[in-house]
Amino acid sequence: MIRSELIQKIADENPHLYQRDVERIVGTVFEEIIAAMARGDRVELRGFGAFSVKKRDARIGRNPRTGESVHVEQKHVPFFKTGKLLRERLNGK
Repeated sequence: MIRSELIQKIADENPHLYQRDVERIVGTVFEEIIAAMARGDRVELRGFGAFSVKKRDARIGRNPRTGESVHVEQKHVPFFKTGKLLRERLNGK
């Protein structure tokens, strides 16, 4: 499902809301998750999962094409851990 499909599904299930309001709500939720992660905070959606940021240390990598060593700088990457309810639904329980 892509963002526009999510917006359409929410709008269809809530006919009392205007589509532009649903777009604003979905956009605000995503922006708040992004802003919290940018601050280094953890975002937990009960039953769905938790978003957090992990730090990857600098290291020496290898260029797969040439095989030469390259320096890979430290970086922060997003991490998602599924919630118990989501795992159970995916496994048919």
